[in-house]
This record gives sequence, structure tokens and C-alpha cells, in this order.
Amino acid sequence: MSTPAAHTPSAFNRKNPLIARVPLRRLLSEGCEEKDTWHIEIDLQGSGLTYEPGDSMAILPTNCPDYASDLLGALGFSGEELVKDPEGLEVPVKEALINSFAISQPDRKFMAKLVEKAGESASGLASLLDPEKKEELNQYLWGREIIDLVVEHPNAKWEPQEFVDILKKLTVRLYSIASSLAAKPNQCHLTVAAVRYQSHGRKRKGVCSTFLADRIDSTTRIPCFVTPGKAFRLPPQDDPSPVIMCGPGTGVAPFRAFVQERQATGAKGPAWLFFGEIHEATCFFYHEEWQAALADGSLTKLTTAFSRDQKEKIYVHHRMKQEGAELWQWLENGAIFYVCGDASRMAVDVDKALHEIIAEHGGRSVEEATAYVEQMKKDKRYRRDVY
Repeated sequence: MSTPAAHTPSAFNRKNPLIARVPLRRLLSEGCEEKDTWHIEIDLQGSGLTYEPGDSMAILPTNCPDYASDLLGALGFSGEELVKDPEGLEVPVKEALINSFAISQPDRKFMAKLVEKAGESASGLASLLDPEKKEELNQYLWGREIIDLVVEHPNAKWEPQEFVDILKKLTVRLYSIASSLAAKPNQCHLTVAAVRYQSHGRKRKGVCSTFLADRIDSTTRIPCFVTPGKAFRLPPQDDPSPVIMCGPGTGVAPFRAFVQERQATGAKGPAWLFFGEIHEATCFFYHEEWQAALADGSLTKLTTAFSRDQKEKIYVHHRMKQEGAELWQWLENGAIFYVCGDASRMAVDVDKALHEIIAEHGGRSVEEATAYVEQMKKDKRYRRDVY
């Protein structure tokens, strides 16, 4: 099978998504009790949709029907009441809540309307809407969803249309593409961790991650389109620049695409992957593929960190520092440093480790190390896809 002749701009977008199907899903974390992470394959056959390694796939999910039913019960609706959806079509309110509206995270607009309807009983909530109490509001909202606010203020009575009118439209979620068209024609692969947790006495789950993990089969219609990641690209195949890829957890997705692309195109230059997860036995995603890439030279070095396989937790930034002398040599040889994954903790720790490695092994002061990293950014040698 041949690859599409050129990576042309996709004709698919938010208003005109590709309606695709998922012929294959595979649990990557078999035997892991703490999490479930999935390999998802989207069929692009005949669509003409193209992408490049570093791009993301936008998926428009539906909401969990059970959660919609619970919300309807809290509101006192049967679910059959007719409302207009965002396109102006008249549909049962349950259908609208499943397919069209964001029903998990409350925003300020929803909260202001709730305060207005609940009156004095919501005075505490009203005080949190003061712009100066942003931090207190965030603390209050952590782990709470729209249903919690509805349950906490039963005297706020809603009409079905009034309720949906205050909600935002259900939006797409972005996932880094985990495949290369050069290696996997007519396919787009994703690596998806299902978000599940408990808060305030209620089980919670990510809208799109559990849509893909729990609620689809090979017949489900999946609206999707590509979002380009122009700042997150491999160097040209004849460019000998080394590449260092840091992708713990599902952050490894774009680097699977990178390695597949390097294999398919015979890319020049060495490549080093840092990967981390909680357990080697159950969460070493794509292990056999990395071994094959090491064998054929499309991956030069693989460094792993499995945080819970020993008493002291070890993460990728610890491994970076342990390999600091060699990592510094790669940087001095012009390596491009890529990071993908969690922005709030992992990317911060990796950035700090990078600065410390440059200072220690490059003989730089703190200020000089900072200047070195800033120059890497200007030269597009420090590229991040964090969320």
C-alpha cells in the first residue's frame, strides 16, 4: 500500500469533520490496577485525510448516557422534554445532553445563573464569583461537576430549554497522533489514558477518554479532524541533527510517530527516547516496537523510569540527570529536545533538570544555563507539546 502522495491541508474541520470508525482498540496496560491506557486505531481508508508526525487528532465525543440520566434525575426532568440543540433542531433533552452540550465542568456563566435562581441559599457560592476570589473558586470547583451544583441547590428550578441554553457546546478533545502515514497508510493511531477518579462521593470520568475506552465499537461514528502541530516536527530526514524525545505515559504518543517516520524514511542522525510510567511489567507501552527500533537503528538509545517499581519513586527527570553527561554532549552536538505530556508537573521537572544538566556538565552558571535554554528555544531546538 502506498502513502498519500502529499501532506495536503485537510478538508476536514470542526464544521465538517471526518466521520470515521475504530476497527481496533487494544489495552496497553493489561494487568495494571491503577490505570487503563488504550491503543486506538482510526480507519482513514478512502477519506483523503492526511497528517504529519507531531499533529494532533481532534475527537468529538458524546457524554456518558448514565451521567446524563443522573443529571436529568437531579433536575427533575423525564428526559423526553423537547429542547433546541445548538443547531436549532428540536430534540429530547436527554439526547441533547448526551450529544450536544458540555455537562461536566461548570463555568462562571452557569454558576451566575444558578446563584440568580437559588437566591439567598447560594450566597456562599455568589461570594466565590468575586474576581478576587479566583483561587478559592478553583478550590471549591475541584472535583465538582454541574450535577453537584444542581444537587446542592435543589431550590433552583430549571426549565429544560433554560437549562441547556446556559450550557456550552460539547467540544473536541485533542490527542497527539501516535503513528506515521509513511509506516501506517490509511490509519491514525492514538494512545489514550482513561481518566477515572472519585470526588465528593461520586465516581468521575473523562468525557472523551472514557468515550474511546468504554463506549465505542467498530460501528461507532467518530467525528474527527487533524490539528497541525507545526512547531512539533522532526528535522528533515537528511538532517543529521540528534533528537532527544521525552514522553512519559501517553506523552510517548508523538514519539511513536517520530520513530515510525524515521524507520520508514531512513532518517539520519541519532535518536534518544526517555519514557516513564508506573510499572514496567504492565505499563511499558509499545515495548516490542522500541526494541525493534533499537535493533534497526531508527532509535539509538532508550532510557526508562518506572516510578513505582522500587521504594523510591523515579521519574524521567531523575533519569535525565543520571545520564546528564551524555545528554549534555548530545545538546552540544546540536540535538533537538522534545517534551510531550503533563504541563503542570512533568514538564516543569524536566525543564528544571535540563537547566541543571547544562549548568553542571556544561560548566555554566545558573544565568548562563538559562541563556543556553533560551537560545535553544530561539533556534527551535527545544520543542514542547504539553497540556
